[in-house]
Amino acid sequence: MIDLETIRTHCFAKKGKITEDFPFDDETLVIRLFQKMFVLVNSDSIPLRVNLKCDPEKAIELRERYDAVKPGYHMNKKMWNTVVIDGRLPDTLILEMIGHSYDEVAKKLPKNLQKKLQ
Repeated sequence: MIDLETIRTHCFAKKGKITEDFPFDDETLVIRLFQKMFVLVNSDSIPLRVNLKCDPEKAIELRERYDAVKPGYHMNKKMWNTVVIDGRLPDTLILEMIGHSYDEVAKKLPKNLQKKLQ
């Protein structure tokens, strides 16, 4: 099952300036692409929970299909999902959702930053 280190390693393997910080509290790790959030993880929660940006239509589809995918906790529920990592979802699907979140942020970056990702 995916853990916090797996999430961090997966994110930091992506192109662009990837950073992390704790801007809200001591538990909520935020991973950013060029200062734009694409992953939020409550590092103290059991099971682990991660907030991921998502295309609005895909967000609804994922919530309807998987009980472990909920509207984004403390986020814009139209564009963010909270994913509960408790074994109900395949690891590959969780990593795909992280990739999708990265892509959703990347496509809204200014053109000069998008070029750095190619």
